[in-house]
Amino acid sequence: MYKTISASNRTTNALRLVLVDSERRALPNSLRDHPGLTELLDRPGFRGEPGEVAAGSDGGMVVGVGPREDLGPEVLRKVGAALVRALHRMDVKKVEFDLRAMPRIPLGGEAIGRALGEGIGIANWRMDLFDGAASRQPPASGRLVLGCDSSDFHEGLKLGLLLADAVNFTRRMAATPPNVCTPAHVASTARTLARNREELHCSVITYQKARQLGMGGLENVGKGSANKPCMIMLDWKPAKPRSKERLVMVGKTITFDTGGYTMKSGSGMKGMKYDKNGGMAVLGAMKSIAEARLPVRVTALLPAAENMVSSSAYRPDDIIEMYNGITVEVTNTDAEGRLVLADALAYACDKLKPTAIVDVATLTGGVVVALGPFCAGYWCEDRGLRRRLEEAADRSGERIWRLPLWQAHRDFMRSNHADLLNSNPKRAAHPIQGAAFLSHFVEDGVPWAHLDIAGTSTVDSGNELQEAGPTGWGVRTLFELAEGFLDG
Repeated sequence: MYKTISASNRTTNALRLVLVDSERRALPNSLRDHPGLTELLDRPGFRGEPGEVAAGSDGGMVVGVGPREDLGPEVLRKVGAALVRALHRMDVKKVEFDLRAMPRIPLGGEAIGRALGEGIGIANWRMDLFDGAASRQPPASGRLVLGCDSSDFHEGLKLGLLLADAVNFTRRMAATPPNVCTPAHVASTARTLARNREELHCSVITYQKARQLGMGGLENVGKGSANKPCMIMLDWKPAKPRSKERLVMVGKTITFDTGGYTMKSGSGMKGMKYDKNGGMAVLGAMKSIAEARLPVRVTALLPAAENMVSSSAYRPDDIIEMYNGITVEVTNTDAEGRLVLADALAYACDKLKPTAIVDVATLTGGVVVALGPFCAGYWCEDRGLRRRLEEAADRSGERIWRLPLWQAHRDFMRSNHADLLNSNPKRAAHPIQGAAFLSHFVEDGVPWAHLDIAGTSTVDSGNELQEAGPTGWGVRTLFELAEGFLDG
């Protein structure tokens, strides 16, 4: 992989890269003076399929984008992924995109550049933070500069690379092991993001402060660990906002989850460093929002804790009081994520006065059973926020599927000995239980959506876009959602 990839308005002495669809049989007149490119198109076996590459000896290359009727952002991301791998193998340092042979499609130059940039950047990553003396993987090397004489394409390419960098930041944080990535480490990382950015502010509610505030969920989930919990707030406050909206994003940040006294099996505990992936997606989204300088107010809350077992850990049958005064009977200490999220949601409604809230969490195994790795489950009863979220997911290519949340589901979480159960011992509607529980901590009238990304935040095997492991799922959707609030 490349060490750095950047976009330039124009490059010199660069490899000319022509994008062609699978039906093209001749170059446009403006490219006829490049006989080497014509020869590449006529090369036996070249079909112009997505990501198919043919390079000549005269500094030219053609890259297929597939049939024009199938050409969209998702295909272009895969083209970008295949392209960056081919360029690195060829040790190419500079590329000049030539769009003159591109088929006419509804997408404009900005959208084409953005999708290609996302694919190029996301594919150019692996977790190398802990490569040691015995590593067999080659280190990142070289610098790739991408140019084009189209200003729209150039702007899109820059934004695509920026978003990919945020996705890769999220993947890196997700893959960082629990002996390094503690709640304090996440807080330190958030402070670093805010440093030298005047409009991005970071503050941390410490364990002691959380106890004083009555955050019983955050306190109890994390008190059994030597690495005490905290709640991190990142506030993006642009000097000249173009919207009166205030979007709050809440991310579950369980840096490691043993299950507590409702302990996971050995195989079930492996990979629980990924129980912070919702929070890391929110952190990555905030990075991209600040770097793109979106003129809309966005605040992130990351309730961070490590769910461990000790003499001070919380237990099944404990009853705890939450930030908003609701009491919760603990039936399952492995249903801890909803407890820390609940305090954050209640705090957001009380102190931040949001016009919309979205929370992101690896919350239930039930959503994995229901939807697999193909899409995230989401719950939202507000029509306007639902429209915004679905449009954002469509643009990002990160699929979501709405599940119901009815009063019957909310009532199903009632307890005989407290106000609520954190998990109903009956497994009915398992993925919905988490959303039903959380709904009690959002004030009436506040648009709210819950995203359960347990099935999408990691993949067991690689695909055209990325390798196995954390995906950074949610970063691009949250960015698109925030960008969409500029309209209202």
